[in-house]
Amino acid sequence: MSTALHAFPTLASLQAALAQGKLSATELAQDCLRQIQAQQGLNAFVHVDADLSLAQARASDASRAAGISGPLSGIPIAHKDVFVTQGWRSTAGSKMLKNYVSPFDATVVNRLLTAGCVSLGKLNCDEFAMGSGNEHSVFGPAHNPWDLTCVPGGSSGGSAAAVAARLIFASTGTDTGGSVRQPAALCGVSGIKPTYGVVSRYGMIAYGSSLDQAGVMAPAAADLVALLDTISGFDVRDATSAEHCLGVPNAPGRIQSDYNKASAHFDSQALLPLNGLRIGVPSEYFGEGLSSDVGAAIETALSQFEQLGAQRVPISLPRTRLSIPAYYVIAPAEASSNLSRYDGVRYGHRSESYTDLADMTGRSRSEGFGAEVQRRIMVGTYVLSHGYYDAYYLQAQRLRRMIAEDFQAAFTQQCDVIMGPVTPTVAKAIGDNQDDPTADWLADIYTLSLNLAGLPGMSVPCGFGTSAAGKALPIGLQIIGDYFDEGRLLAIAHQYQLATDWHLRCAGQA
Repeated sequence: MSTALHAFPTLASLQAALAQGKLSATELAQDCLRQIQAQQGLNAFVHVDADLSLAQARASDASRAAGISGPLSGIPIAHKDVFVTQGWRSTAGSKMLKNYVSPFDATVVNRLLTAGCVSLGKLNCDEFAMGSGNEHSVFGPAHNPWDLTCVPGGSSGGSAAAVAARLIFASTGTDTGGSVRQPAALCGVSGIKPTYGVVSRYGMIAYGSSLDQAGVMAPAAADLVALLDTISGFDVRDATSAEHCLGVPNAPGRIQSDYNKASAHFDSQALLPLNGLRIGVPSEYFGEGLSSDVGAAIETALSQFEQLGAQRVPISLPRTRLSIPAYYVIAPAEASSNLSRYDGVRYGHRSESYTDLADMTGRSRSEGFGAEVQRRIMVGTYVLSHGYYDAYYLQAQRLRRMIAEDFQAAFTQQCDVIMGPVTPTVAKAIGDNQDDPTADWLADIYTLSLNLAGLPGMSVPCGFGTSAAGKALPIGLQIIGDYFDEGRLLAIAHQYQLATDWHLRCAGQA
């Protein structure tokens, strides 16, 4: 079904339409709400409140009429259910936080609201962001709009599915081990995870504190610039927030400035805009496990970059395969610590039947947490226990440092950016790995190392593969940069999207 968002497919065109009065923020919000209602089968949204959304839209229209408008005024957006929000429930996809409503907004939510965005509600996600398919949600799985029998990716599956179906223009997500890039790739939208510390984690329900980072998704790379620029910047309320990036204050405006600078350079070389760009292609990303359709699409994308003037450089990231064991020691350990606060005493689910305090805590946690969350808590508690801390946790932290050193060696000596697949295959069918709960962990092989190293990375649509049912499913190209290089990454991705149209294709139009 055609919507206003189909008529204005880019952020620039949508902003122009709103500024010129071709449509109002209220009309746009109403249209989006109708589509959300009509496509409930996607299960992308877990909480919608039309009154709250339309109140924001009317306020945006009133401000514009008074000559006051923010950089994102009237743009319809929605938030992953791990960002706390006033008015909307914030449940992290878990029974543990059923019906919880926060008294404050997360920094990411607040900054987008201040910039004029209109929130359409909260989006489905794996419980406490733990999953690779959005199948571990108390609300049930979200569905991929390209094939409803397939997963949209996780844990930010609802965020990617809603943008891919054009229910909203943009969405927020979080990326602990690939959870922005992976669903963006599997749903055919653009998504970026910035350098760790660039975006505040204040008000983001924690999974792995040293790995979690907020990101955004939208149809195209150019659309992400203003969104990421708005949510980035130092936040005194977040102890892990980066105050300075390469000697420059981490403040809104930096990413837009870096993007403009890189774009001006590329535009000055009109015939070969990416002339001189060295693209590192890791041999470890193209070995056993990579499906032929994904490999072919990535190869075609790399050839397109070469036609734009870039140079392909073979590189090695020898510890790539070790990112899975390192991550699945560190992340569960941090989850075990972070989720210990949910004990049934102060807030969260409390069992109705118990004998004493210890029994109440045990029953409340057993009832409130799903199987995947319990599994990771148990792994994390084990590796942090006496006698195993040195053998597992400290070893994983040493591996983490070496993985980061591999990237730095490549950026310092061989290449400017690194490219490869986001996922080994296209989206799998819902329920495919239910008999092997750890099988999904292998799907994160190309994404985990960035979170361990704290590097920025993004996914852009680059082609299609085929599902088991014979339907066309999107494939994403991963572009990895050095620390605080988000602006240039986005500019490079934009040059690719000027030469291709994968990002313009909507679900059902392969």
